[in-house]
Amino acid sequence: MFKLKIITKLSILFSSLLLTGVVATPPLVAQVNPVISSSQQKELRGKELDELLQQGQKYVDSEEYERALSVYQYAASLENQNSKIFSGIGYIQALLGNYAEAAQAYQKAIALEPNNSEFYYALGYSLGNSGDNQQAASAYEQAIRLEPANVDNHLGLAVVLLRNQEYERAIDSYYRIITLDANNQKAKNIFYTALLGQERYQEAISFIRKEIAQNPQDSNLQLKLATAFLKQNDVSAGLQTLQLAAKSHPDNPLIYFKIATILQLQGDLDGALEFYRKTMRLEPGLPEVQANIGNILLAQENFLEAIVIYRQLIETNPENPLFHHNLGLALQGRGRKQDAILSLEKAREIYKQQGQIAKEEELTLLIEKL
Repeated sequence: MFKLKIITKLSILFSSLLLTGVVATPPLVAQVNPVISSSQQKELRGKELDELLQQGQKYVDSEEYERALSVYQYAASLENQNSKIFSGIGYIQALLGNYAEAAQAYQKAIALEPNNSEFYYALGYSLGNSGDNQQAASAYEQAIRLEPANVDNHLGLAVVLLRNQEYERAIDSYYRIITLDANNQKAKNIFYTALLGQERYQEAISFIRKEIAQNPQDSNLQLKLATAFLKQNDVSAGLQTLQLAAKSHPDNPLIYFKIATILQLQGDLDGALEFYRKTMRLEPGLPEVQANIGNILLAQENFLEAIVIYRQLIETNPENPLFHHNLGLALQGRGRKQDAILSLEKAREIYKQQGQIAKEEELTLLIEKL
């Protein structure tokens, strides 16, 4: 959710902490001499803090985030009234994926500097990524209160509202955003998604058609139009839209994948196989595509090719019981009984580990029959 944007914004906060120059040696704990005056002690303490922050920035620049975090946490122990230090800790925690910890750090920064909209934006980002969309929305609303003309604050709010399925409020955010930036594509995506969430499919279709008229070469818009048709169960219109999109955008694997999926659901296995293979030529090695190809080959009793596909899948996904299961069925189809039993036993073992009792029992019966 706008990760690049937040990193850019927060790196500015980092930069504002640092003096020029780079300290080559690791930060040292200040050794305070009792005979030194209090003003001299304060000066030495400030010098150590500056060096710590410079060292922390070096670690961030070299992507040594754990070491950077330790440095900034120690800096906070020296100066616990500096909001920028806590925002720096939040920034690093977010880079590490520790979003709950990042949120705690930004809350400390806000307690020290309650009118900083950047901190509220970062808090919303962290809370949203930790799954607390309701509190994230509140943080973004505070950022908007402090900086109402900042589009990113409104976008952040709209995204967490979508996640929370508050579609009407997300649509309200869309209208606020376009008053600030009439051509904001992220806002348009939010509006379209909210319409789908409210099952207002015809409005979504009309909206996307207007966008296509302005941007006829945008294949993503064609995909969105097809999705809206499929959402309202107009499979024929959805498939036709995708087929037209495939002609004008022959290098888009997602279009081929969606066509293949629809054809497979309709029982057109030959057609589905053709489009899955087109997908694979553009985007090789996708497990979901390979698995669907394997399923079709198995259904068509093309056991030899199915064996090849499932062995490839098992190389990259050795703990997926279905791949071992289907490999066993393909081997059985080729008359390779012992190899089939080994694959089915492996599948049964994984099913048991995963607690899939019904599948385990199903394979036990199948193995006994072999």
